[in-house]
Amino acid sequence: MNKKTVKEIDVQGKKVLLRVDFNVPLSSKDPNENITVTDDTRIRAALPTINYLLEHGAALILVSHLGRPQSAADKQFAMNPVAARLSEILGRPVQKMDELVGEAVTAAVAQLQPGEVMLLENSRFEPGEKKNDPELAAQLAALAGVYVNDAFGSAHRAHASTEGVAQAMRAAGKPAVAGFLLEKELAALGAAVTHPPHPYVAIMGGAKISDKIKLIENLLDKADVILIGGGMANTFLRAKGYETGTSLVEEDALPEAARLLETAGERLVLPTDLVVAGKFAAEAPAEIVPAAHIPAGKMALDVGPATLDLFRQKLQGAKLVVWNGPMGVFEFDRFAAGTNQLAEILAGQAAQGTQVIIGGGDSAAAVKKAGLADKMSHISTGGGASLELLEGKTLPGIAALDDA
Repeated sequence: MNKKTVKEIDVQGKKVLLRVDFNVPLSSKDPNENITVTDDTRIRAALPTINYLLEHGAALILVSHLGRPQSAADKQFAMNPVAARLSEILGRPVQKMDELVGEAVTAAVAQLQPGEVMLLENSRFEPGEKKNDPELAAQLAALAGVYVNDAFGSAHRAHASTEGVAQAMRAAGKPAVAGFLLEKELAALGAAVTHPPHPYVAIMGGAKISDKIKLIENLLDKADVILIGGGMANTFLRAKGYETGTSLVEEDALPEAARLLETAGERLVLPTDLVVAGKFAAEAPAEIVPAAHIPAGKMALDVGPATLDLFRQKLQGAKLVVWNGPMGVFEFDRFAAGTNQLAEILAGQAAQGTQVIIGGGDSAAAVKKAGLADKMSHISTGGGASLELLEGKTLPGIAALDDA
């Protein structure tokens, strides 16, 4: 995963195609409304690379996907609001194109000068994007002399604007390198995959165990302890023969859960108490019960205080902690205590020198909601990509870049 970065090539006077992850939340899905960006975190995450390229004399062509459009007719996913927000942040014009490739784009790129910024239309408006169409990749590669991928959140997708264009650039003898955000992600997550410091504690939460079986298996080879919370804990508890009431349990995953428990032994740590309620609702009355005895008609919606005390003990002295998935239904304040208190414990650990990595997705959202994002060592910008990297998978968007 040691890849060349933008610092190692000359971009002066060159046109640079920069793949970013500007898949940001929008104010509306009605194309007739004045749609705006409601959270520009992902745009700001790309600023170090954007500013570096502009300061070093590049003419910048940006490409990203946005949402899940079915076709170019889904105008609510056009990149116009993103271009407007980026222009505000940069304090300079951003030329927005209405297509990803084509004659108009080629002509506009020919006129693009060093220090100027262009944003192409949503890459997923092109049917060839998700199919990794070689023709589309070649058209993108023809626009620039350099390709930079800074979209870690899309690095696990073999799409035309990620894997395909990088291959096409390299085939043409042009550089295909990583941006600063991608470099940062690989440095943080790569350490956890290849040479993690010990003691290494992994924390797994979220709803489903089936999504994370491969991840847990890989972590059992690397981590000293795995702490389990969230909805996935219910499946493990049922596999131990405990009563789980009306809690979310993946029946199909019970054999795998039982196998993992047997393989891991005491290294897989389950909740000892849970916060339960009679229904899945923000205002549902809650009570704390032992994890082995969830009452009939009740469902687990958060981990309890005794579990947090146990997790705190297991985290003592850890040199590396990787957390992926909330401990409960953190969207409801009544059932967010476990997730919020775990975030506070980890912020304290990070302050004492522990490397604390938050694996994107809901975990990142929970840490931000708790107001502790700036206390963590690293928060990944890619949920699916970080999961696959931690599983030990090769990410096609990264594999296609030039080796260092």
